[in-house]
Amino acid sequence: MDLSSKHKINAGFGPGFVASFVFLLLIFFILTSSFITPTGLIVALPESAGGDLTLEKVSVTITKDLQYFVNGKKVTKGMLEGELKRRIENIDGAVMLYVDSNVPAQHLVYVAGIINSLEARVIIATKSK
Repeated sequence: MDLSSKHKINAGFGPGFVASFVFLLLIFFILTSSFITPTGLIVALPESAGGDLTLEKVSVTITKDLQYFVNGKKVTKGMLEGELKRRIENIDGAVMLYVDSNVPAQHLVYVAGIINSLEARVIIATKSK
């Protein structure tokens, strides 16, 4: 009596499996790389022990020469609140602050106060040690 099956199952990793795995990794890296949008402005960020990834919709940058940018657009200190109010109205998220490490803390507190008054979350961008 012959108990062997005519259909054999190969449990090895064939070329189809490897190609699928590489494709899934590629999709993963493409999706995760778009979570943080660099502003393109040169800012020496302060260091921190760690941080979370956040999908940002609005970013504010303060350069070392105290220039303000909202999503890469230069604004004056007086225009800042109006520009943030206009951009924050339609989002439910956070405002990412890119503040040069040489900027006095009063400027950071000023911008964070505006963002808090608009009932949005403030996240300060840092670089890891």
